[in-house]
Amino acid sequence: MADRPGGADKEVALELGFLISSELQGRVRMGLLVLEGVSVRERDDALDTEVDDTCASFRERYGDGRSSEVPGTAEARTLYKALGIDPTKTRPSNEALLRRALKGEALYRINTLVDALNLVSLREQLPFGLYDLDRVEPPVVLRKGTAGEGYEGIRKGFVNVEARPVLVDAAGPFGNPTSDSARTMITLQARNALVVAYAPAAYDLSRLKAVLDATAETLTSFCGGTRAGDRTL
Repeated sequence: MADRPGGADKEVALELGFLISSELQGRVRMGLLVLEGVSVRERDDALDTEVDDTCASFRERYGDGRSSEVPGTAEARTLYKALGIDPTKTRPSNEALLRRALKGEALYRINTLVDALNLVSLREQLPFGLYDLDRVEPPVVLRKGTAGEGYEGIRKGFVNVEARPVLVDAAGPFGNPTSDSARTMITLQARNALVVAYAPAAYDLSRLKAVLDATAETLTSFCGGTRAGDRTL
């Protein structure tokens, strides 16, 4: 799909074409953030250091404790339960990062935009989705997957989303709170990004907006670009 000129389609994605289906209303809150003109690189020494320092800080504070005992993890688990997902069998992505940090295992390095968002997810203890906005085709809806529905995952095979929450655009399903698709993944060529934060329904909106502020600050700090818009649902 060709890159979109300007920000009109991004405005549609944020203001006109992003919905939560009726079956999931009242079960989830979402924060949307659009960044324009980002520069995605393979690695950044300062980012690597900040990620490693954050992981070390969690180990210092919580030692060898269980990830479920760390403040904030309960909220993502509450979200997953509300969405019909057992968080002990399918870990929220933020908790998967936390478990690696507590074990002293390095976080996977993908590229600077993905790595920076993983840093945010670890700090905020919320699951996020990250997409190349030029590969997303509005309108977008978060709904439950239908029978046999799924997509090619990132560095994995078919991701089955039947009866699970899934983001769907005009071209089909492309992401969920646990695993995103190869079609919309962030590569070194990405210039415009859509960030989706998932939170439980009881999550305070002012707090979610603060999460978006922190996300924008971290991502633009390491990848440049500008904050083009945001929205909470």
